[in-house]
Amino acid sequence: METLPKRNRHAKVAIVATLSCIFLVVFAIIFVDRPASTWSHEHLGRPAIFNRLTHYVDPLPIIAALGAAGAAIAAVFWSWKPGERGKTLISGCLALLVSEEIKDQLKYSFGRPWPQTWTSNNPSWIADHAYGFHPFHGGDGWESFPSGHTAQMAAIAAVIWMRVPRFRWIGVALTAVVAITLWTSNYHFVGDIIAGAFLGTACGIGMVAVVCRQ
Repeated sequence: METLPKRNRHAKVAIVATLSCIFLVVFAIIFVDRPASTWSHEHLGRPAIFNRLTHYVDPLPIIAALGAAGAAIAAVFWSWKPGERGKTLISGCLALLVSEEIKDQLKYSFGRPWPQTWTSNNPSWIADHAYGFHPFHGGDGWESFPSGHTAQMAAIAAVIWMRVPRFRWIGVALTAVVAITLWTSNYHFVGDIIAGAFLGTACGIGMVAVVCRQ
C-alpha cells in the first residue's frame, strides 16, 4: 500500500501540473496564440509535408479500440491474463481512448473556433479574426480546444515513459512532431496544443495507475 506521504506527494504533483497547465494555456491565449497563428499563415503557409504528417495519428483510435477489444475477448474466451507487456498494451489503448472521449467533451464545452477556415466555411482567426470561446456552441467549426491529436500522442508517450523507459525518447519525439506540424499547418493554436499535451499525459498516467498499479 502507498504510504500517506507518498500519496500527499502525488497530490502535490497533480496540483502543480494542473496549475501549470492553466497558467501556460492562459499565457498562450493572451500573448501567443494569435501572433503565432498569423506568423505561421504568412511565413509557412501550411507546408504540404507537415500537413500530411498531421494525419498519421488518425488511425490510432481505431487501433486502440481493436487492441482493447482483442484483450477483452482473449480474457473472456481464453482466460488470458496479461503479463507486463500485456498491461502496457492495455494501458496505452485505454489511455488513448479515454483521452479521445474527454477531448470531445472539452471541445464542445469550450467551443473555440479554429485558427484557419478549413471545414464548413467555419469562422477562424485568419479569415475573420474570430477568436475566443463560445461554450456549448457545438458544430465542427468550434472544436479547436484542446488538440485531440496532441492528446492522443501524449497519452501514448506517458504510457511509454512509465512502462518502457528505454523508448521514452520515441514517445516524446513523436508527440513533439505532432505538436509542431499542427502549429505549422495552422490546425491548432499553441494553447490548444498545450492543453492537449497535459490532457493526454494525465490520461496516460491514470490508465497506468489503474491497469498496472504503478
